[in-house]
Amino acid sequence: MTDNLSETRDIIIVGSGPAGLTAAIYTARANLRPLVFEGALSSTGDQPGGQLMLTTEVENYPGFVDGIQGPELMAAMRAQAARFGAEFITDKIDRVDFSARPTKVWVGDAEYQARAVIVATGAKAKMLGLDNERRLIGHGVSTCATCDGFFFGGQTIAVVGGGDSALEEANFLTKFADKVYVIHRRDTLRASKIMQERSFKNDKIEFVWDSVPVEVHGDDRLSGITLKNVKTGERSELDITGLFVAIGHHPNTNLFVGQLAMDDASYLLTHRGTHLNVEGVFAAGDVQDRTYRQAVTAAGSGCMAAIDAERWLESQPHDSKIVTTPTEW
Repeated sequence: MTDNLSETRDIIIVGSGPAGLTAAIYTARANLRPLVFEGALSSTGDQPGGQLMLTTEVENYPGFVDGIQGPELMAAMRAQAARFGAEFITDKIDRVDFSARPTKVWVGDAEYQARAVIVATGAKAKMLGLDNERRLIGHGVSTCATCDGFFFGGQTIAVVGGGDSALEEANFLTKFADKVYVIHRRDTLRASKIMQERSFKNDKIEFVWDSVPVEVHGDDRLSGITLKNVKTGERSELDITGLFVAIGHHPNTNLFVGQLAMDDASYLLTHRGTHLNVEGVFAAGDVQDRTYRQAVTAAGSGCMAAIDAERWLESQPHDSKIVTTPTEW
């Protein structure tokens, strides 16, 4: 942790997932002395390192032939950033002020200032809120079919949700699983017609209507779930070895409401690469990506944000004023 709170840093990075740590590596190597707020473990499952800290085997990150554990990958990225001089504060920022330069962020009463900021706070998958659900993430419970589908070859699994994302995941998972149940709380889907038609024609997909999971079973690994019919109240057991929760994501942007431009789903709106509507503030990773949400794409955008920030800083006098740009680009 830095001891000089009054010092104005070249750059502050908010977040320590693949995007934040990649940005830290690049800005540290550019001698920008990044100060990284990596977050703190909370009762909601937040923790330094982002969502990969809740992932076991990662097999789709380039460079690891035999795969790597999620926490191991994040620890290596953090150590790499620290090697080049990035400093870390293991705490969460509670408020920011991007209306004047230097920009300011606070942890409690402690104020930190920077000429530029990279926001890499990520997004959270919406969960069902059931006992054992978070404990079994990476052990049969998942929020990412692209990440984990390969591990369920020949198995019987389920997807919870009724939108395009849920049906896309269900169809994708049929490449591996023998049977995919789609569990939806209503008797009609929100998904687009083309996705519905594709799913109804898929022989491996079976729909479970008007139902919600109410219990998740398993000690070391998922062994099944209990369903409740929302119309009759009847309960039933479903023997599955994989449960994919696809009820949406929410970007971690509450801290920036009223200061940074967002879309209708609260994702940060970037333009000219990773620039935001406030000059000198950049975004990387899932906080601005509602489409891909992969570790490798987050890392790539962290690199982009670092380069954008470095070039922007080179173009600015030290006493430059904050400029807010229009949100309609």
